[in-house]
Amino acid sequence: MRTYKNPILYADYSDPDVVRVGEDYYMVSSSFTYIPGVPLLHSRDLVHWELINHCVKKLPFEKYALPCHGSGTWAPSIRYHEGTFFVFIPLVDEGILVARSKDPYGEFEWNMLCESKGWIDPCPFWDDDGRAYMVFAYAKSRSGIKHRLSLVEIDSQCRSLLTEPRLIFDGEQIAPTSEGPKMYKRNGYYYILMPSGGVETGWQSCLRSRSVYGPYDYRVVMHQGNSRVNGPHQGGWVTSPDGRDWFVHFQDVVELGRIIHLQPMCFLDDWPFIGQDQNGDGIGEPV
Repeated sequence: MRTYKNPILYADYSDPDVVRVGEDYYMVSSSFTYIPGVPLLHSRDLVHWELINHCVKKLPFEKYALPCHGSGTWAPSIRYHEGTFFVFIPLVDEGILVARSKDPYGEFEWNMLCESKGWIDPCPFWDDDGRAYMVFAYAKSRSGIKHRLSLVEIDSQCRSLLTEPRLIFDGEQIAPTSEGPKMYKRNGYYYILMPSGGVETGWQSCLRSRSVYGPYDYRVVMHQGNSRVNGPHQGGWVTSPDGRDWFVHFQDVVELGRIIHLQPMCFLDDWPFIGQDQNGDGIGEPV
């Protein structure tokens, strides 16, 4: 990739998450009650994408035989672990569904990790010691909870919960409407990248800690600033084979949906910096 122009996908792919396997990149997005659901896209350069599959061919609950607007599959996450692709899919009214496949072009098997109402935007994380976790947010419309993130230990094959969830962040004062968490580890730090402030007007936040359960420090790592890209919101971090870091996220453009942008990313003092600082406030803005 030499140059590119944002948006890289002027199409409605809400709540993207991305993972690299070798020379290939894979991206998933929300689909709500549309079937087939949770589209899976492939790219070799993070700019040109092809729709190759869907992770859900049907939703395993009878109510989805009829229109259920606002329900279904909310923001998914995708990870590759020990030769298998795992896609964590929140069914906002039923629980967390895990789809898995060794072949991204093949059939995905699924299981319900847990029954829950209002647990949204789950992301799995395997630590260096082999233990596995899931970070997630809450939908106020179902759970009465908002702004908070919790972490729960799960079995390494993503079939059951091992502990009760523990609250790791409450953003009501500094980062309201924090959701869509994605968990990573680098240089001994645990990072959670998340959108805050709402879809149309929000920003990208980051939590950082030396311990998986925290306490976590907080920082804004990208906002609209002087750019024309409103609410740079919710996505995933990926490192290319040449060692450069990138961040894929969406922008809400109302009737045309949620379109996809690609931002350069780097680390300054072990904090992620996304985009470019155009107005001198020390916070990244979309390119």
